[in-house]
Amino acid sequence: MVDDRLAQLKSNGDVPRHVAIIMDGNGRWARSRFLPRTMGHHKGMKSVREVVEGAIEAGVEMLTLFAFSRENWSRPSSEVAALMDLLADYVAKETSRLRKNGVRTRVLGDRSSLSGAALEAVETVEQATKDESRLQLGLCISYSGREELTRAARMIAADVEAGRLDIENIDEQAVSSRLYTAALPDPDLLIRTSGEQRISNFLLWQIAYTELYVTSVLWPDFTREDLFEAILDYQRRERRFGRVSA
Repeated sequence: MVDDRLAQLKSNGDVPRHVAIIMDGNGRWARSRFLPRTMGHHKGMKSVREVVEGAIEAGVEMLTLFAFSRENWSRPSSEVAALMDLLADYVAKETSRLRKNGVRTRVLGDRSSLSGAALEAVETVEQATKDESRLQLGLCISYSGREELTRAARMIAADVEAGRLDIENIDEQAVSSRLYTAALPDPDLLIRTSGEQRISNFLLWQIAYTELYVTSVLWPDFTREDLFEAILDYQRRERRFGRVSA
């Protein structure tokens, strides 16, 4: 079945260049099994490997994953600590595999909030994979869409004040070039797991014309087959970008 879906999406030809995913449902997955929430996060890391390798198989060039929001810092300290430990553990276990698969990994977000092992993990995986080019993987950690736009506004204001930018030259490109995703094109497809139908402060600027796909599958159960199904659904759509239908 997985091979059939992969063959079908490849034959369709129109694979999204950039896929973004809101990885949701770890807590509910654990709760439904009477397990601590941290077990859901651990199981979810296996799904990260699934979608990374599935994206490579499908021919996706860029994959951006919403791993940890700025709002998540308000969760119980024990859960936050477990998530930071999980980040370090992921880097330790997956870096060599990422390099082998040609995956360049970058962390997008306010890394000034990170410290200790988590910050070291971020710097380690970025340095180790900086020369890879088969897939660009963005991990959004300590990320907030509103904070990202506020940060861009501050940068623009500072450049205007310093005489580096004229007010009349402030346009969409001026904003885009100051976002964490400045080096990336906007996502073609945004997938949200767990059935929740909201954006959750993720890539607010970048998804203006992104196709949205919501699945009820909880993130720890999400496989490359689910990724392929989302891409097949994307391929059945007509993207008009505000224009009339062809």
